[in-house]
Amino acid sequence: MTENTGARYGGAPGSRGRTTVADVVVEKIAGMAARDVRGVYALGSGFARSMGSMRERMPGAGSGRSATRGVSVEVGEKQAAIDLEIVVDYGVSITDVAGEVRENVISAVERMAGREVVEVNIMVSDVKLPDEEDEGEQRQRVQ
Repeated sequence: MTENTGARYGGAPGSRGRTTVADVVVEKIAGMAARDVRGVYALGSGFARSMGSMRERMPGAGSGRSATRGVSVEVGEKQAAIDLEIVVDYGVSITDVAGEVRENVISAVERMAGREVVEVNIMVSDVKLPDEEDEGEQRQRVQ
C-alpha cells in the first residue's frame, strides 16, 4: 500500500490554491491587538472617536467600523505594514506602551493572517487625563 502525499495531484492539499486576506481583516486584527495593551485608552484621534460614537448610535450604521478606527494597513501577498493612531492613559510610559503595542500587533497579525509585518508605525495623538469625561459619560443636551 502506498501513501498518497498529494504529489500525484500537484502537491500537498494545503498548498493547492491561494489565500487572499483583505485589508479590513488585518485592520481588525491589529486594532483588537492594540486595544489589548494596558495603557492604551483608545484608537483614533479625538475627532474620529467623536464621529465614530455618533455613527454607532445611528440605526443601520456600520458597527464594525469601530474595530478599525485609528488603524490603516497596506497588505501584500506576504507582508503587511500597519499605521496606528492611539490615545494613552495619563501616567504610563509612552515608549513602553508603544513597544508592547508593536509586539502584540505583530504577533497577532503574523499568527492569524500569515503575513510578515514589516513595520508598525504608532502616532500618539492624545493622553487621557484622569479628570476628563469618557465619551460614553457625556450627556446629551436633547433627549
